[in-house]
Amino acid sequence: MRKVWETPGGIHPAENKHQSVGRPIGQLALPEQLVIALNQHAGPAAEPQVAVGQTVLKGERIARSGAAALHAPSSGTVVAIEQRPVAHPSGLPAECIVIACDGRDQWAERQPLADYRSVDRQRLLDTVAERGVAGMGGAGFPTAIKLATDRPITMLIVNATECEPYITADDALLRERADELLTGVDIASYLLGDPAERVVGIEDNKPEAIAALRAAIAARGADHAPVELAIFPTKYPSGGERQLIQIITGQELASGALPAELGIVCQNVGTLYALKRAIVDGEPLISRVTTVTGRACAVNGNYDTLIGTPISALLAHNRLAPERLARLIMGGPMMGIALPSSELPIIKTSNCLIAADDTEVAAEQPAQPCIRCGLCAEACPASLLPQQLFWHAQSQQHDKLEAHNLFDCIECGACSYVCPSNIPLVQYFRAGKGEIRQQRADKAKSDFARERFELRQQRLEQQERDKQAKREARKLAAEQAKAAQAASQASGDEAPANSAAAMIAAAQARAAARLASPEQQREKLERAIASSRARLERADANLAAASAEGADAEALKPLLAGQAAAAQKLAQAEQKLAALAEADSAASPATESTASADAELDAAGRAIAKARQAAAEREALSPAALLDRDIAALDKRLTKLRDKLVAADDDQRELLAASLAKLEAKQQALHSQREAVADGV
Repeated sequence: MRKVWETPGGIHPAENKHQSVGRPIGQLALPEQLVIALNQHAGPAAEPQVAVGQTVLKGERIARSGAAALHAPSSGTVVAIEQRPVAHPSGLPAECIVIACDGRDQWAERQPLADYRSVDRQRLLDTVAERGVAGMGGAGFPTAIKLATDRPITMLIVNATECEPYITADDALLRERADELLTGVDIASYLLGDPAERVVGIEDNKPEAIAALRAAIAARGADHAPVELAIFPTKYPSGGERQLIQIITGQELASGALPAELGIVCQNVGTLYALKRAIVDGEPLISRVTTVTGRACAVNGNYDTLIGTPISALLAHNRLAPERLARLIMGGPMMGIALPSSELPIIKTSNCLIAADDTEVAAEQPAQPCIRCGLCAEACPASLLPQQLFWHAQSQQHDKLEAHNLFDCIECGACSYVCPSNIPLVQYFRAGKGEIRQQRADKAKSDFARERFELRQQRLEQQERDKQAKREARKLAAEQAKAAQAASQASGDEAPANSAAAMIAAAQARAAARLASPEQQREKLERAIASSRARLERADANLAAASAEGADAEALKPLLAGQAAAAQKLAQAEQKLAALAEADSAASPATESTASADAELDAAGRAIAKARQAAAEREALSPAALLDRDIAALDKRLTKLRDKLVAADDDQRELLAASLAKLEAKQQALHSQREAVADGV
């Protein structure tokens, strides 16, 4: 037997387990309707893939999320997809698929993978997600994600602790189906890369389950990897993941760290049994073992319960006496939630129902002031200071709550259990966590909005600086042209209205306006890179979210296109910046600026030469020759315009006719000028 370590804190409440383990796991009659909630897993709710009126078979997929699908627990007809009350601490309704059972319980085609080691690990993980396997002992975290860790795993821990009072679902499963559990351990080991150690952690208050495990391990033979048993004294809450790791390995998980950082993965007994059924038998997760107990029921026991079964059906099977029912609890008495009604559905994490009478439920007592006894700190299994956390939660000092490691609290309720002042400490801690999460979300949204605003302001300021530089360049060129014209007139030269000097000055202004310093170019490229990188990160996040929600290939196309475009723009901007940096290293800023200016002025020189040539040609012609040339050019334009008018449609003909009229008027004016020149006017 493996050596174990002691953990701090913990309590010893009355176990009350013997009431529900005296009978084998039972089967329930098929209910008239099954209500399948779409928010049974950690993460986004699943999206329906069936329509009202559609006929479904047992095991057929009816909804899908990113890492765990939902399936029809029995054959029948979808009669509604609507908001229904569900067992959730918030008390809020959730979208559900309602199936009217046809009584035939007819299976869809199953695809078992008995030789799972011949299947690629990634394909097997996809199958785990497709068949809806999720954690069945806690928050319903998708098993495919937990087993897909990229860290090297050296130990797989099977959590068979079941430390809460009343709950015996895992105990019953181990007594009757230990060999199937070990097959689930083999599958999980294969997906994790076959870790060197595989350990089942179990409390010593389950002697029958321990004996069944030992017999199943001994019957496997030497062709299977060994499985160790770690048996330790009963104490609540030894089943917490951090506590179980410390009991089995002696290592304490750091605040905020994940077990995979120590090379460890923990899986619940029910989850591994569901993993075996999903892979070897080809059956998706559509049922679970649920304990139904409490003194308000005449019969207590464990049942293989279809997901979506109304709680009222289980209570009726156990012969509930409504007049004796004081409180209906889903889960254990320490961490479970009180239910307002029995007309709620079983979900994948429903491991226990307690129909308690008034002898099992203490009368509610008003909270009294804290007397600073310190019992809560002694009982805390996470070595926190619940008294200080309570004060900071009351005064909403969120920074101090985080400084005191509020998020290390596993909400086990041990502190509330021992508090002599009846203070509901766990409720304060849950509220504090919710407020901090909301603050973080609001801050992230605010930071993103501020970043966008600052980038926009920088872009607008740069645009204004560029415009100002262009205005100053044009103003300087205009002043130079005006001074040159004044000097030419003073020397007696006739300067035409459209003088060569004005054209030269305009070309110089355009060249100066286009000229940007290396510093300005670098700033512009750095802004472009920051903007492109932010756009790429948003595209990656949107694509990851859509993939996690199970979007199909058609829905992912625009997201992939946006990701590619953002990546291309980022690469182009980075290449330009790298080229600019390389030019900086090859030449000084002054040399580079001069080379850039020379290139601009070469273009300006060509424009200037062309302008001078045109001006010289006009000055060499007589007035009559100039008019003849203008008339000839205008005649060509009129000929082309008349050809277009003939071939034009109705919409264009009106515009072309107006242009033709203007050119004909201009032609007539040029002929009048030509006649006047010929007459010597």
